[in-house]
Amino acid sequence: MVLAALVFATMGVCVKIASDWFTSAELVFYRGLIGMLVLWALTRQRGLSLATAYPGMHAWRSLIGVFSMGAWFYAIAHLPLATAMTLNYMSSVWIAAFLVGGALLAWVPVPGRDGRVARPPLQGPLVMTVLAGFAGVVLMLKPSVEGSQAFAGLVGLMSGLTAAFAYMQVVALSRVGEPESRTVFYFAVGSAVAGGIVMLFGSATPWAEWTWRHALWLLPVGVLAAVGQLCMTRAYATAKSQAGTLVVANLQYSGIVFAAVYSVMLFGDRIDAAGWAGMALIVGSGIAATVLRQRSLPKAPAEEH
Repeated sequence: MVLAALVFATMGVCVKIASDWFTSAELVFYRGLIGMLVLWALTRQRGLSLATAYPGMHAWRSLIGVFSMGAWFYAIAHLPLATAMTLNYMSSVWIAAFLVGGALLAWVPVPGRDGRVARPPLQGPLVMTVLAGFAGVVLMLKPSVEGSQAFAGLVGLMSGLTAAFAYMQVVALSRVGEPESRTVFYFAVGSAVAGGIVMLFGSATPWAEWTWRHALWLLPVGVLAAVGQLCMTRAYATAKSQAGTLVVANLQYSGIVFAAVYSVMLFGDRIDAAGWAGMALIVGSGIAATVLRQRSLPKAPAEEH
């Protein structure tokens, strides 16, 4: 997961540079197309088949994953890299928010107490993690809420929201036995199809305006995306226990550190004290929310781990 975080942060650098010449839809399309070629070669080399018995699960993972990626690419193009990366990593906070919202709408019986009802456990701490996470968003976006950056901030938040569903689907696919290369391949297919459709009905860079200097940035976007997805999928697939999944989920936040270093050193972005505090709040609340969710889940028998 740490390697995946580093690769995704590096891909973010390439996306930010390439966004000077290409739209988000184009980046999604070429990222998917190049990823398809990389994954096809990899599966062929391993002797694996790309045929799947779970087309519906792959379709859902691709749909929400492509939406999240497109929103993330847009945020990268219009916000400092560290800000866009942090907003995309809000997925754990969003999941906690859904759990809190569900608890407010539903009551559960208390075992052994007839006629008595109570809310599910750990709701108070979960509420605090959600509030802390969104307080971090306010602190981090405060320097960049002028003009189009306000909209880009909302799009970045949406990328984190949909990323939460995408990660859960990755875990579900790994549990039914889908190899990581097949999962990533179908996500690349979905990216190419969705990006191509948007390009057909939207705007695309005319071929006459292409230069090799511009086009070369598309190659690392596709290759790094495929490598990062493989690393992330392998990380979740090898986390056979709740504790393992918890470690993997929390290690993804190392990507924010990598993105912050890139943001400051390569793009000259200035992150003030409020921005650093906001990033720390989001990381802390995300880790806390993940820990609380894991503790609230029923423990599986040892033989099922």
